[in-house]
Amino acid sequence: MARNMTLLWGSGSPPCWRVMIALEEKKLQGYNSRLLSFDKQEHKSQEVFSINPRGQVPSFKHGDIIVNESYAACFYLESQFKSQGTKLIPDSPEEVALMYQRMFEGLTFYDKLTAVIFYEYYVPEGERLDSALKRHKDALTIELKLWEGYLHNRDSGSNLAGKSFTLADVVIFPTVATLFRFGLSEKRYPKLGEYYALLRKRPSIKASWPPHWLENTKGQDTLKDV
Repeated sequence: MARNMTLLWGSGSPPCWRVMIALEEKKLQGYNSRLLSFDKQEHKSQEVFSINPRGQVPSFKHGDIIVNESYAACFYLESQFKSQGTKLIPDSPEEVALMYQRMFEGLTFYDKLTAVIFYEYYVPEGERLDSALKRHKDALTIELKLWEGYLHNRDSGSNLAGKSFTLADVVIFPTVATLFRFGLSEKRYPKLGEYYALLRKRPSIKASWPPHWLENTKGQDTLKDV
């Protein structure tokens, strides 16, 4: 069933990881997987542009159907394979509402994370300002406290929208994992740390763990003071 699916992806990219987790949860292993190198600019290759005119990954194709945006691909996989694998949209209206709320808040969460960890990548050297980076870090700190509060109000061992693992977890966990990869303190954010520890053991997440994170487990300390 997955043989007519192709995913072009980059290691450590949260948007790519979202789609990979969804594919694992829907039992769609065996798809055509193409790991591309960001360092070699392979995501700007003709192979990518033929699927994704933005020259970005993930680039996902199912037969003749192309769905490149990570949230859209996750929704597509759940809608097309509802009866297969994990049910990623709960039945309870309250949990569905919370799932959607957390999912779309996750876009802001991810943007505030990347504004810090990729600051030097996005901003030319001559335009970088310590004050600007501090503002980005302060904004991320406010966001982190918000999510820490969300998890504090959930039962211990709960996922983002309740007891069930949902699309909210599919799309938010890669952001949380990236935070800790870049040195976020579990002591300062214990509920986020608990959530990270809970889900990192999940089979779909272990199976799709970024290869270069496995090769180099140390990570970075960019967020140690956030």
